[in-house]
Amino acid sequence: MPIAQPKTAQLVQQVWSGLHELNLAGLWDLTDLSFSRFRHCAPNLERLSLAYCHLTFELGPAQGSLGPQDFSCSQPSFHNLLQFVKERAGRLCGLDLSGTGLLPKAAKALAQVAGLQLKELSLRACQDLSTGAVAALCRLQSGLTSLDLSGCSELADGALLAISCGLACLQCLRLRKLQRLTDTGCTALGALQELHSLNLAECGRVSGWGLARALGSGRKAPAPFASLSLAYCSSLKDASVYSLIPVLGPSLRVLDLSSCVALTNRTQQAIRASLTYLSVLRLAWCKELRDWGLLGLGDPSDEPTQEPQEHLRAKLRRNLKSRSFFPQLHQELEHQALGPKDPSPQPQGSSLLMLQALWELDLTACSKLTDASLAKVLQFPELRQLSLSLLPALTDKGLVAVARGCPSLERLVLSHCSLLSNEGWSQAASSWPRLQHLNLASCGQLTEQTLDTVGQACKQLRMLDVAMCPRISMAAVRCFQAQLPQAAGNASSCSPGQAWIRRPGPQVGCIWYWGRVDLVPLALPTSHT
Repeated sequence: MPIAQPKTAQLVQQVWSGLHELNLAGLWDLTDLSFSRFRHCAPNLERLSLAYCHLTFELGPAQGSLGPQDFSCSQPSFHNLLQFVKERAGRLCGLDLSGTGLLPKAAKALAQVAGLQLKELSLRACQDLSTGAVAALCRLQSGLTSLDLSGCSELADGALLAISCGLACLQCLRLRKLQRLTDTGCTALGALQELHSLNLAECGRVSGWGLARALGSGRKAPAPFASLSLAYCSSLKDASVYSLIPVLGPSLRVLDLSSCVALTNRTQQAIRASLTYLSVLRLAWCKELRDWGLLGLGDPSDEPTQEPQEHLRAKLRRNLKSRSFFPQLHQELEHQALGPKDPSPQPQGSSLLMLQALWELDLTACSKLTDASLAKVLQFPELRQLSLSLLPALTDKGLVAVARGCPSLERLVLSHCSLLSNEGWSQAASSWPRLQHLNLASCGQLTEQTLDTVGQACKQLRMLDVAMCPRISMAAVRCFQAQLPQAAGNASSCSPGQAWIRRPGPQVGCIWYWGRVDLVPLALPTSHT
């Protein structure tokens, strides 16, 4: 290893003298010796990530530091890491040991290092971590402002109580996928007055009422929340969201309620009425959302006159059936008595249009939505990311309306929208000159004509997904790639079905393709590889 040479090590140390952050995440081949050399060459490190590296937790020497003869080519040891933390205690402020299998005893040893004052700590997927270890961390590292314990499956309400008692300065808390966490534990969050970002996604026993109670009681002002994720919280209901939204305050910018399948239009009505400054709204797989909700109309099932009108219509038809010599009178009477239903309702004041600060909107798999609402409420000039995947009723008419209403899109997902055709794209593509990522997977009606249209109109495109589009041939994919300006790179290492196009600069382009029969490697012409 070149860094083992004294002169090389000295040169690396000079170059790395200003290095403040080192990310070694996912380096499964990292050895104890290599890590030791890295830490000696970067004396001013402030943040270190060893996420998903294989750490060993055998007991090391009780005293002193390890010399070169003590190291081996084995995996990094916790003892070596602990020595590094002790050496840099006065400078180190961020540590990421996610997925390392950190043991409770090891976590306590880290927390007890003299002079260590961490600000950021990530221990995702450390499944052996105990509530006692978390309590020790919170007590001894009370200056933490960011803590990630997502996937630490042994933790329950007691851990949240320890966090609320010990981390008064905490601003960002991620507790994703803690299946033992309940609403009772969430009530303790009221003590975290500085908290502005909270992730409770996949906490299946959290229904929201405990969080609403915590944020609404004992606070002098609304919670200064900027981001909240309750995605995949299957216990979340409309009633708890009603009580939660008013206490979130106008500062909320990101709200993720994806896959909260019990939520209905009433929830999104509350969102648009109280959270008008949202920039990110994710409602994917909320299948009960309907057109009338997005349009700001009342629930048709609440209209008392609907059923009598249907009976009256049937009665009129029966009474006038025998009077076939008065067809015009029949139609006129029926029209005057009942009036035609509005086939194209317009958005009201409380429609989705109230959220004009949006730059990301996810309505994936909200399968009851149609052009009737989408064409009228998706009018956001500053919207950057939009997902309308798995909307079976979205047609070319809706696509064209969305293109005209959201001209600044950079990422667009329309996979599994089977009614979209070449004609729709011929009218829509020119409205999206800034488009960089486009997903059209499983849009079965699209052909190479759409590729030509997109290639001519969307010159900034970096990624295109046309997987499972049976009418798009390999030749069309190659032709589309040829349209990309200054395409250069190497496709020899691509997986089947992928073609990577490297361009000058940091951007990388990708085409996904699924042929008529099977996935095949995309062999690119020499001039474009």
